[in-house]
Amino acid sequence: MLKTIIVGASGYTGAELALYIAKHPGLELAGLYVSENSQDQGKPISALYGKLLGVVDQIIQPLATADIPAACEGIDIVVLATAHEVSHDLAPHFLAANTTVFDLSGAFRVKDSAFYEKFYGFTHQYPDLLEKAVYGLAEWNAEAVKGTDLIAVPGCYTTTALLALKPLQQAGLIKTGVKPTINATSGVSGAGRKASTTSSFCEVSLQPYGVFTHRHKPEIDAHLGTPVVFTPHLGSYKRGILASINVVLKEGVTPEQVQEVYEQAYQHEPIVRLLKGSYPAIKNVEGTPFCDIAWAQDGEDLVIFSATDNLLKGASSQAMQCINIKFGFPMTTSLI
Repeated sequence: MLKTIIVGASGYTGAELALYIAKHPGLELAGLYVSENSQDQGKPISALYGKLLGVVDQIIQPLATADIPAACEGIDIVVLATAHEVSHDLAPHFLAANTTVFDLSGAFRVKDSAFYEKFYGFTHQYPDLLEKAVYGLAEWNAEAVKGTDLIAVPGCYTTTALLALKPLQQAGLIKTGVKPTINATSGVSGAGRKASTTSSFCEVSLQPYGVFTHRHKPEIDAHLGTPVVFTPHLGSYKRGILASINVVLKEGVTPEQVQEVYEQAYQHEPIVRLLKGSYPAIKNVEGTPFCDIAWAQDGEDLVIFSATDNLLKGASSQAMQCINIKFGFPMTTSLI
């Protein structure tokens, strides 16, 4: 059994991970941690999330940097469900303790140090770790995930968009010089568990935000290999993302070619579902690890629809996919 701990366990993604790890036949949930100033320390995680009652009742413990060596004794896997700056500071300590780190923040997703100053507001201190980190888009980077001990798990918007666009980009079907346009709407759980007016139920309305400034735009650019136009929207519902993506295809690309590149990309990927005769709906992916993809074509114009659960395929279940890949478990272990 691989002993696993979660840091940032009291958040939404931490709770989902606790459940996945508890169900996994090859993992042992060996500790749940939060910052030493967190109000959640000392509580059973099931007191925060009732669905875990009788399944995961472990006490959430405080963790200071000085405590990391002791917390890592006998530990194989560390999952960081923490803020970007926190993951940036903690990951080197866990790596020094010979654990494999799966980081759900954006702290190691892009190899350019300048990206963090511009889009995250802090100076990255570990360029060597940026080079070492592997982007954990499970369906596309499986071999690289196997060869590192620092996996930067992609977030919800980027996962939903990249899974839809990468087959076309890799096959060279997108018209040169025309940017794919991504319009995506996320449930408010993407903002995290901390209370704020922005994500208050009474305040939330369907609206765009981060227009031309959202940090996931340059992340998509970097991992797709071509620039995009990305506009995120906040939806008045809990969880799930639906992306509608407009692409101009190269002249002469047929529907059969589009179908073929998607089938070749995902025919052996059980978490990606290619829909026929219907379009993705959030209700069909909510609470599941799946990404549902469908498309419609009119000449050179292609519209792709992609849906995920932002807390699962956009965070926790993708981390679990990467754990399964890294340690040789079947891809869907504990997920399906």
